[in-house]
Amino acid sequence: MTQNTKGRQNTSEKKVKKGDFGYFQSEKKRKLIITAILFAVPLFIFFTSWIYFKTRMTIWTVVTVVGCLPACKSLVGLIMILKCRPMDRKLYEQIREHQGELDMAYEMYMTFYEKSAYIDALAVCGNTVAAYSSDPKIHASYMEENCQKVVRKNGYKATVKIFTDLRPFLERLDSMNAHKDTLEEGIKFTPDEKYPELSRNELIRQTILALCL
Repeated sequence: MTQNTKGRQNTSEKKVKKGDFGYFQSEKKRKLIITAILFAVPLFIFFTSWIYFKTRMTIWTVVTVVGCLPACKSLVGLIMILKCRPMDRKLYEQIREHQGELDMAYEMYMTFYEKSAYIDALAVCGNTVAAYSSDPKIHASYMEENCQKVVRKNGYKATVKIFTDLRPFLERLDSMNAHKDTLEEGIKFTPDEKYPELSRNELIRQTILALCL
């Protein structure tokens, strides 16, 4: 393996995207830095103008207030992501052993108008979407129904099932892997013009991830 190849792999390993294990931890750091910068810039302008003009009654105070609006919005996002607990590594490794060739997503906090819930892992294969949640407060049937509505609204005829027990979920992953060809057989699919490189399974995965923090 060449040094350039190693360098590209190391760079890609550092990029944690939504749906990847470790996303919450990475996103907390990213949002914290962004929020700090967004607050620092207008506050620097405010105190610099105050010192220079020896009064707060300047146009720069208005600029500071307006400049803090994006920072406040970023702070709300930071608070929301801070509430999300990272996925336990042992649980991730246990599920990962059963992933096989399935399109998977990990560490999600799915939100709807009335209810929200933590989803540890999710697998997509054909018209089947199977997920596992260790959230003791999850209203599984509500989350299934609303998630399924969004998926179908986006043009994918898929059934969503959320397991609250790990063993049945792992067994479902094994079954999906064993019958992968059958589950995907006969399904018509036209690539999305916006994402021509993504498969149908990946597009369903992205549709669901759009519902999550």
